[in-house]
Amino acid sequence: MLKGIPPILSPELLQILLEMGHGDELVIADGNFPAASHARRLVRCDGHGVPPLLDAVLQFFPLDTYVKHPVALMAVVPGDNYRPDIWPAYREILRKHGAPFSDFEMMERYAFYERAKEAFAIVATSETARYANVILKKGVLA
Repeated sequence: MLKGIPPILSPELLQILLEMGHGDELVIADGNFPAASHARRLVRCDGHGVPPLLDAVLQFFPLDTYVKHPVALMAVVPGDNYRPDIWPAYREILRKHGAPFSDFEMMERYAFYERAKEAFAIVATSETARYANVILKKGVLA
């Protein structure tokens, strides 16, 4: 154990966060996301939801300030009468950490999948909320 490190962050996930460079992307995926078939590097965080992981990761993870949207979400599929109630929680977590964030980039489902395939890593969670997947683009420390 180390002081100040949230126990939700596994050694494997911490290593990945450290190895990532500017512009690399991390996907924190909900329980329905096809993480194993899409990941170059897969980290299992079974039993955890996306909001607590996002909160823990953002304690250490600088978001990219050189792009308009360093945080991307999977947009609701047209015709799917659903309003994700988890997204406001993400906004609050981003504000809490003082992230350089104006709004989410909303991505069509299959475009999100293709981008996730290129991500540095995918973190698979047990999140049950629909449309809870999030992509974070890593920035630099000032």
